[in-house]
Amino acid sequence: MTSVRIRFLGSGDAFGSGGRLQTCILAESNGSSCLVDCGASSLIALKGARVDPNDIGTVLISHLHGDHFGGLPFLILDGQFRGRSNHLRVVGPPGLKARVTEAMEVFFPGSSRAQRKFEVRFQELPEGVPASVGTLRVTPYEVLHACGAPPYALRVEIDGRVVAYSGDTEWTDRLVAAASGADLFICESYFYEKQVPFHLDYSTFMRHRSELDCKRIVLTHMSSDMLSRLPELEVQAAHDGLEIIL
Repeated sequence: MTSVRIRFLGSGDAFGSGGRLQTCILAESNGSSCLVDCGASSLIALKGARVDPNDIGTVLISHLHGDHFGGLPFLILDGQFRGRSNHLRVVGPPGLKARVTEAMEVFFPGSSRAQRKFEVRFQELPEGVPASVGTLRVTPYEVLHACGAPPYALRVEIDGRVVAYSGDTEWTDRLVAAASGADLFICESYFYEKQVPFHLDYSTFMRHRSELDCKRIVLTHMSSDMLSRLPELEVQAAHDGLEIIL
């Protein structure tokens, strides 16, 4: 079975806590690559890790907040100016294409209508329906996070491995379904014990940990509060540059 490499190019929250880059997780297998979320700093993260952005064929987006999709205009324009020729597939919740188009027009007026040598193909996924995305199989689970469009946890099947990702959400039993049997569950843990709407805290996560039937868990998207408590954690925490082989 082919191994799958997961690289946390960006593991931070929206506000750069701890100097971390925004969410940008690269899954590589058998010569192909897939980006899971593309926060506003993702182009910096890719180039800092010496990953050619033109080699990214697929981007999966969990939800439509800037620290999770805001890097797409830069990724697209970088491809345009650096002669990209292979198409870019962007996959996520309903409203994805409209939101990316709006962001491009806000950042760089006229850019969404520019002629390019490559095609940006948007694929908007209905909740709960497994979808073929190139060689991947992706199942979205709607979670609890206000962002003006359905927010998803994602279950990604890649070369015989399963990687689940919570996106941003407060606790919901849909995380149990998304992570069931996964080789790796990447889960946000924003605060240590402070409970706020639409985000998961570590204390709540630990109360539900026994419900998660997965082989490995890595926490990400941590605030300064969480980062100050890292020595107390019983679960592995991500950092920019962390690599995991599945």
